[in-house]
Amino acid sequence: MEFILQPWPWYVSGFLISIVLFLLFYFGKNFGVSSNLETMCTIAGAGKISDYFNTNWKDKTWSLIFLIGLIIGGYVAIEYLSKGTSVDISLQTIKDLEELGFNDIGSTFVPSEIFSLESLFTFKGFLILFFAGILIGFGTRYADGCTSGHAITGLSSFQLPSLIAVIGFFIGGLFMVWLVFPLIFN
Repeated sequence: MEFILQPWPWYVSGFLISIVLFLLFYFGKNFGVSSNLETMCTIAGAGKISDYFNTNWKDKTWSLIFLIGLIIGGYVAIEYLSKGTSVDISLQTIKDLEELGFNDIGSTFVPSEIFSLESLFTFKGFLILFFAGILIGFGTRYADGCTSGHAITGLSSFQLPSLIAVIGFFIGGLFMVWLVFPLIFN
């Protein structure tokens, strides 16, 4: 049990991801999470409004099962495998985050100043999550996939658009952390 509770080395996780990708490629499937929203919209009847959703959603049920597995796996990991776990963060990063007004850095996986019910019900917290959701939704459609789809499936199959998208993800992340976060949280 101790092995499961510790962070796994990159070569173990990487090897397991490569096995999953090999199986997906073998069965002619693509890995990605954002396509599940399209599938759920199709199931809900969005094809009556837009021809974009006129697809056979039953061909993508494996992806919905994967999404359900992500949710269950995340719950199990947080509730049963992460008790008392702190996150190792460099001292410089802790100092930088404290200057932006973040507290209890490293005690949780996500900052409560953004991802908590208390923050959600503030005007600032609601606006941050609302606009972040719009930008992520737009970016996912504009890039024709999400970070997991491009960074894992796209790069492993040597797709140039995925390489360009992943470079864009990193540039966008750096832009947000170094230029936008100080404006929002100071």
